[in-house]
Amino acid sequence: MGREIDAVVYWTVGRDVGGDFDYGAMFAVEDIEGYRAYMHAPLHRQVDEIGLPLVRNMVSHDLTDDDDPATGDLIRQIHAERFAGDPALVALIEGLGSYEGSSAPGDGS
Repeated sequence: MGREIDAVVYWTVGRDVGGDFDYGAMFAVEDIEGYRAYMHAPLHRQVDEIGLPLVRNMVSHDLTDDDDPATGDLIRQIHAERFAGDPALVALIEGLGSYEGSSAPGDGS
């Protein structure tokens, strides 16, 4: 996704050394519109379809350096839009052993 989604300006994927997970990934975007483009990219959805069935437990974090307090609400809105339009994605996430963070479907965030 880092190579193919234009909105991604920096990315890394690798082993989680000393943590609770086997692997981790980080994708950086320039702004909220870049985040929206990344989240709604067809390739992102394809990776979810392939990768989520291989995942037992997942923690997702959204970090921002934007001082606007509304940014968190915009991030939650993007997640809610994505989940509302894709019940199969919600089913994939609900099939995980655990999912924390980043506005899990139905968490009310």
